Amino acid sequence: MSYIVFLALLLLITLLGCYWMVESNRRKAIEAEKKRFNQRVKEINNDFKDKLIDFSESKIIRPKNISRLSMITSNYFVVQAHNEENLTYLEYISDLLLNTIIMEASKAQSPEQIDQLADRLQYFMAELPYNGIEYNKAFYQESLPSLIEVIKYQPPADLQDDQPPAQSTQASDDSTPENQLSELSKA
Repeated sequence: MSYIVFLALLLLITLLGCYWMVESNRRKAIEAEKKRFNQRVKEINNDFKDKLIDFSESKIIRPKNISRLSMITSNYFVVQAHNEENLTYLEYISDLLLNTIIMEASKAQSPEQIDQLADRLQYFMAELPYNGIEYNKAFYQESLPSLIEVIKYQPPADLQDDQPPAQSTQASDDSTPENQLSELSKA
């Protein structure tokens, strides 16, 4: 009888040890997944800030606006769940913004066009929320994509390709930054 108690006790200790090892490995896997997730978030934020610094050096944005624009990625998880779907969308929206700025900067041929791009970026930044809590899912899903469209140059709708050049040069003289901003705010 004492052998049965001894074997049962030995089996119980073995099972408890196996459970402890499995549970320990599970916790390590969860921690490793959290580290990978946080590392990806950190990489996205750092890449975004690095690109903003590059834009600042190329005079597309002002250096004082880097922190304002970096709030887009740094405040993403303030009111959103930390999951893979949200992380993927953060990568998408940050890439969309950066690629839009790069595309518009590459289109700009003259200093005047670069100044117009800087004005559109100023308007974009003016529309960004100031509080971290306002960077919610509705902002990222609805507002931010439409704000990114504001950065893109939209030629005035009243210009047609079949108009005589004299009329188009007069219309281009009327396209001051103030007129463009009013056009952008209508969109």
